[in-house]
Amino acid sequence: MTHEQFLALKRFPALDGVRAIAALMVVFFHYGGPGFLQGWLGVQIFFVLSGFLITTLLLREQARDGRINLKEFYRRRAFRILPVYFVVLLVTAAGLLIAGQFWQNPLGRDFPLYLTFLNEFGHGGAYGQSWSLGVEQKFYLVWPLLAFALLPRWRPAVTVGLMALALAVVPFTVSSDPKGWSVHYFTVLVGCALALVMNNKRGFALIRPFMTPWVILLFLGVHLSVPYISGALDGAIPGFVSVVPIYAVAVGLMLPALLAPGWAQRLLSARPMVWLGERSYSIYLVQSIAHSIVLLAGTSGLVMALLTSVVAIGIADLTHRFVELPMIRRGRSHRPAGNAPAPIGQ
Repeated sequence: MTHEQFLALKRFPALDGVRAIAALMVVFFHYGGPGFLQGWLGVQIFFVLSGFLITTLLLREQARDGRINLKEFYRRRAFRILPVYFVVLLVTAAGLLIAGQFWQNPLGRDFPLYLTFLNEFGHGGAYGQSWSLGVEQKFYLVWPLLAFALLPRWRPAVTVGLMALALAVVPFTVSSDPKGWSVHYFTVLVGCALALVMNNKRGFALIRPFMTPWVILLFLGVHLSVPYISGALDGAIPGFVSVVPIYAVAVGLMLPALLAPGWAQRLLSARPMVWLGERSYSIYLVQSIAHSIVLLAGTSGLVMALLTSVVAIGIADLTHRFVELPMIRRGRSHRPAGNAPAPIGQ
């Protein structure tokens, strides 16, 4: 792929397939899937994708229109993320209330945090997987302002500086919150850095050697080595926190190989993968509801993971059709005349 071909791409369909895999990794991890999948790292894949896709979208809008319309950006983000998030939150809370478990569940005790996207400071529970939305919402709020409105000429330096800051405050966040929330911003910024490099012609030339399927095998090697890397680095900082930056960089180096033509791009761009990827956000959000339904069958282990995934996909299809898509269209309905549409799903 040439730089010109990359800039001409209107969509990255293979990344829909990556979303599908990442979402199902998380569900399998939470509900009895095999440990070698390391499903908890699926969230890190989402973070890198978010940084890459949002930054690419903003860079192309700036190149096309000469400026960034922040009002429209925030409007699209709000209609993309908030409706289905709050629908699933309220359905989950209602189910707990009906079961008489709302105030006993961490969701009930931390409900104000979930209403204000401070989820990462909550204590898990029936909607605990939404902690990642707290991280992403802050990224969506701050990154466009900082990199495109306040300091546009210093974007690369800002990105590197923020990555260093995210790692520097890890010890303090680990002491107050075992999730080590700051390290996840490093992961998002890996995606931002990749977008900035690939948007630049000279930077793209540096990335081109990674546009080979062999890079995917190297990534799989890193993925399967996570338990060993984590164990080796585990010390003052929990192993999962120390391994996240390494994994994030591995994801960032893999993405270019999925954008270039080849077997990996064709596989991940297949219609079933794109279909699942379009519903991945809902799959991620409804997993607890799906698990509650599957519990009635009294299964466990791999069967539990498979059934929960199937039920989550079914529920996600409904929320995608009747909540996500109508709200996405509504969010774009007031786009200023002459502006090209944003890629679907971004």
